[in-house]
Amino acid sequence: MDLGLKNKVALVAGGSMGLGKAVAMTLSQEGARVAIGALDDACLPEAVEEISRATGGEVIAIAADVSKVEEAKRFVQKALAHFGTLDILINNAGGPPSTTFLEIDDALWEYGFRLNLMSTIAMTREAVPVMKAKKWGRIINMTSISVKQPIDGLILSNTIRSGVIGLAKSLSNELAPFNITVNSVCPGYTLTDRVRSLAKTVSEKEKTTPEAIIKRWESTIPMGRLGTPEEFASLVAYLASESSGYITGAAIQIDGGWYKGVM
Repeated sequence: MDLGLKNKVALVAGGSMGLGKAVAMTLSQEGARVAIGALDDACLPEAVEEISRATGGEVIAIAADVSKVEEAKRFVQKALAHFGTLDILINNAGGPPSTTFLEIDDALWEYGFRLNLMSTIAMTREAVPVMKAKKWGRIINMTSISVKQPIDGLILSNTIRSGVIGLAKSLSNELAPFNITVNSVCPGYTLTDRVRSLAKTVSEKEKTTPEAIIKRWESTIPMGRLGTPEEFASLVAYLASESSGYITGAAIQIDGGWYKGVM
């Protein structure tokens, strides 16, 4: 299926590892020109090299700590300066740490707000004028299944990411007349380094092994396994495509059936 992404310009925040990297890889495979924004560390150039080598596509790296509003804005601005335009914005950032309510002080609440909500606002605000002028755009927020079914121990993520869903739903109505869609994807347990890290944190608290924690999670999933980053990236690529033009304001879970609600 041709997703119509050839030569589209896609900006992928948090694209140097995990789900973000899988999304950047898939979009590049579909012919998009890709800018990856991520922390200024070894993972960023390595991801660009890996994706460029695998796809032969144009992929650039832009160092940005999106928990800082000015850097989140500059990520979009630098990509625009390089490509001259943009079509697709993937808002993504690492999740806040696993904590209980009383372990979170004001500074950590503020960090979670800046990391997951304010970064989305800042990047979207830079991208929307370009999309409105083109009368075409795709904004996709990478959130978590926790926005539909809160996860114990992730109260910070449960709270802040839900704000992203409210923003996206409101913004989708505002931008629909300009042929710009705004959607959110809500991954469940997916085999990434972050999930492995969460498993390690939980296992240390429970005095067991990360493998035992992952097996326990798998036992709660009707599909009986964790998802793969590639499966997640395929959904994002479809939402970024021409074919998804009538889907907007949606929060779509990809979780192997883990979520028990009907909506």
